[in-house]
Amino acid sequence: MCRLDWKTIQNGSSNCVKQCLQHDSPFSVGPNYLSQILVELVKFANLVLTITKSLACADRIQQVLDQEAGEGTTKEEPGQVIGINAPAEPELGIVHSEAIRFDHVSMHYLGVEVDALTDISFQVKIGQTVGIIGGTGSGKSTLVNLIPRFYDTTKGRIQVLGKDVKEQSLRVLRNQFGVVPQHATLFRGTIRENLLWGNGNATNEDLWDALSIAQASDFVQSKPKGLDEMIEQNGRNISGGQRQRLTIARALVRKPAILILDDSSSALDYSTDAALRQALRDLSGKVTVIVTSQRASTVRFSDLILVLEDGALAGSGTHEQLLQKCQVYREIYRSQLGGGGRA
Repeated sequence: MCRLDWKTIQNGSSNCVKQCLQHDSPFSVGPNYLSQILVELVKFANLVLTITKSLACADRIQQVLDQEAGEGTTKEEPGQVIGINAPAEPELGIVHSEAIRFDHVSMHYLGVEVDALTDISFQVKIGQTVGIIGGTGSGKSTLVNLIPRFYDTTKGRIQVLGKDVKEQSLRVLRNQFGVVPQHATLFRGTIRENLLWGNGNATNEDLWDALSIAQASDFVQSKPKGLDEMIEQNGRNISGGQRQRLTIARALVRKPAILILDDSSSALDYSTDAALRQALRDLSGKVTVIVTSQRASTVRFSDLILVLEDGALAGSGTHEQLLQKCQVYREIYRSQLGGGGRA
């Protein structure tokens, strides 16, 4: 059975024209004329491919836009991206001492047999700062994406504020988080408009407080229009470090109970990174902070450090404890800071 697709048409058009361009061909015509025909045929085939892909994308985007917050299925496959769904509402007004608990959590992505995380267990108290360190591909981002249930676990259980994440409404669960991903995303608009994505009801004071903690207030004040300075799509008119600081400020504007910074200070110089870490430590007791990084200096002063290697927990504890008992952490620290340097 012959299947005709646009790739076949492209190849066939090209071969046909090549035959016509041969001087000994009975169909030989002017090479310039046939070259123009070939170019237009290829353009047409590419246009059809682009339209087909765009229609598929548009359909998926429309599904997302049409979905109301709280809609969705309550049963998800392990490793699948979780949308906004609404099982039973959590009990409100109950005080818990633990912000996060992982009980023997494993996870693999759909279509992949090898676990991205294997048997992870730890507890985080409310108000603590937790640093997660490991090399590229060690599972840092996967781990933090499980906490607000962007993905589901394969095995084990995750609790946030004393309740299983699968038993909470995702609307309520995710409203407790401020998440700053690795890739800093900003939208075309003013600095103020970008920050208000975090909390549309935030006051000017709230915005400046968040900018101050994120070490972004100085550069915003230096702009001619301040908060009303225009930002291009993806922040193309500001530096990478400035983009990261604005996305951190946007998350802080939410005034979250749990702040997740997924390697979101990688573009900052060491002095700015140190100032940011100090500002976050000053929030101790108010906000639980989860920081992932490949820099030992970024996680060094955390209340708890988790060391990941190939999806497994290689060690956990304070900086001093890990220097004594965790070879992986010791090697990372010594390779970056020489073993005796200070962050």
